[in-house]
Amino acid sequence: MSFEILGIGTVTPEHSIEQVDAAVHAEALSCSAESTDQQRRLLPVLYRRAGVKTRHSVVLESSTNGELARQSFYPPAESEVDYGPTTSHRMQAYETHAASLAVSVGEQALQEGQVDPGEITQLITVSCSGFSAPGFDISLVRELGLPADVARTHIGFMGCHGALNGLRVAKAFTDNDPHARVLVCAVELCSLHQQYGWCPEKIVANALFADGAAAVVGRQAPLDLTDRWQLIASGSTIVPDSEEMMSWRIGNHGFEMTLSPRIPDLINESLRPWLKQWLAKQGLQLEEVGSWAIHPGGPRILNAVAEAVGFEESLLNPSRETLARYGNMSSPTVLFILKKLQAERARLPCVMLGFGPGLTIEAALINERVQTSE
Repeated sequence: MSFEILGIGTVTPEHSIEQVDAAVHAEALSCSAESTDQQRRLLPVLYRRAGVKTRHSVVLESSTNGELARQSFYPPAESEVDYGPTTSHRMQAYETHAASLAVSVGEQALQEGQVDPGEITQLITVSCSGFSAPGFDISLVRELGLPADVARTHIGFMGCHGALNGLRVAKAFTDNDPHARVLVCAVELCSLHQQYGWCPEKIVANALFADGAAAVVGRQAPLDLTDRWQLIASGSTIVPDSEEMMSWRIGNHGFEMTLSPRIPDLINESLRPWLKQWLAKQGLQLEEVGSWAIHPGGPRILNAVAEAVGFEESLLNPSRETLARYGNMSSPTVLFILKKLQAERARLPCVMLGFGPGLTIEAALINERVQTSE
């Protein structure tokens, strides 16, 4: 069985900021009166190296448009011990903004897939950047007109590969029920976790992450359709002795990301052997993969994937372009890339890759169902 992707929706908050402007705002939060000249010079360099040109955020009150984008959510740091808004304050903002993005992107996916909201039997929500109960799943049911008895599943705190986990669960539902219609909705508001102070690892995270939402609607693939992309298989592995390489923990002033500079080396060492083995189980070799939807955790991670797998640089373009235009939106990002590949009629099969705390590698195989004679 396979999970037929009927429609993909992608949405970002209204306002965006250019990376040069984002560095200006970051200086007011990261560099206090006690900061050194070297730190002030290094900060815009770190932002420039992130590979991001623009990002969207729910905290912005205007976009970059010939003048500095405005925001008042993060006041300038008054001292080295100023850590900004509390986690409670950030979660209030999450609850305010997550639902509207979810509804907008869910509606888009349903319309693209030509699926009536009343047909949805399972709703899967994905998020690692906020918590509230009731969550945005209730808003999706109410605002989209989903059945009150829709089965709801939330995939929380899985990190940047969360959407791949969501697709795996969706396929499990449709494998067991040919009448199932599943809506997967991933929403992340990473900009609510901007960290204050001077810590290079946290500044790198500040320079990368952004806000966005993506949704997929699908069903079990009938044999007489050939024009849809299908989720054929999923795979996952944990890199040994890598627990401290990437973390996402709840602090008193937002969620705190740890990104070790060793992550690209670990990916370079671990990805190819596992990927070859996993693809072989699907009857494929690396050279037969036609396109790649790789989560852009950053330029060095993309470079490490290319080196490990050994493919042409051009196959990274969809991931690089998505990172430049939107930043790293965590879990929805890889679905933005998949939608782009669909629009460009990319060659199949396609492999989706994501990396998260663990250090975990998640993969999904997308193919176009070939019509049979049955």
